[in-house]
Amino acid sequence: MAMRVHPALVDTFGRAHTYLRIALTERCNLRCVYCMPEEGVPQRPREELLTLEEIHELARLFVRLGVRKIRLTGGEPLVRRGVEELVARLRAMPELETLAMTTNGLLLAEKLPALHRAGLDQLNISLDSFDPVKFSLIARRPGLERVLEGIELAIALGYRPRINCVVLRGINDDEVLDFVAFARTRPVEVRFIEYMPFEGNRWTTDRLVPYGELLERIGSVYRLEPLAGGPHDTAKRFRIPGFVGTIGFITSMTEHFCSTCNRLRLTADGHLKVCLFGPQEVSLRDALRAGASEEDLVALIDAAVKRKKAHHAGMEVLPHIPNRPMILIGG
Repeated sequence: MAMRVHPALVDTFGRAHTYLRIALTERCNLRCVYCMPEEGVPQRPREELLTLEEIHELARLFVRLGVRKIRLTGGEPLVRRGVEELVARLRAMPELETLAMTTNGLLLAEKLPALHRAGLDQLNISLDSFDPVKFSLIARRPGLERVLEGIELAIALGYRPRINCVVLRGINDDEVLDFVAFARTRPVEVRFIEYMPFEGNRWTTDRLVPYGELLERIGSVYRLEPLAGGPHDTAKRFRIPGFVGTIGFITSMTEHFCSTCNRLRLTADGHLKVCLFGPQEVSLRDALRAGASEEDLVALIDAAVKRKKAHHAGMEVLPHIPNRPMILIGG
């Protein structure tokens, strides 16, 4: 039987938005070059951010409308106090099929046992280098060993984590085959992500390593066999004969996947974004705090979703469109 989705989650191109990404915080314990401007971002007063109760209330509304997957992001979600309790409360919603999290892994070894008990289903862990010096160069902080420890614990607890690697030419692109080898004996999916332009990250095409080039490089050493994907998958996935894990590519810049996009984003300060690269936002926080009814909130969501465009601008235009830095969007 087809899943019922409220018309408010369906845009004018017929895309049903059943996946909600919720940023829990704007704070992070790393300063990754592709995510955060070098000068950092101003700390928003705590009262401007959604409370955990407000996050739960909005999440419940979206699930009632038809959202079936929620991903918790940041900043770094694990620096948000009370994240374990929030995971347990979200997981208690019977209609929610998948509860995922994207983390930089620094606090994972410490926090994951409780998150696992609370019912977290899926993990994406950012890792951009196996070299401690290069890791610190990209993240502007040390921490490689802690991230690797978190990955191994996730595997031990039965997760099949996705390892997110943003490939930067001249910085870590010489490690691509090392990342592929990481999946040889581990049940992980290594995902190579094209470098994307956001405010303050000094994006240039010189740093972008296109999917086609990565495919060629890896394909010259390994036999890549395409894997069938779901209708809303963002990754182009491959298996390598004899490998326990798999390989994926997120090709936002060179081969966008806008036509099958089913994602909405809720920022830490309560703004709904219907496109990662679109500057348009609507504040659900302000409406909620002003006493908006559920009907009012649904109308706001509906109007925002109906404004969603067919696809985002090309990479020649994107760097010039005003948008938040990645750290303030939540990925």
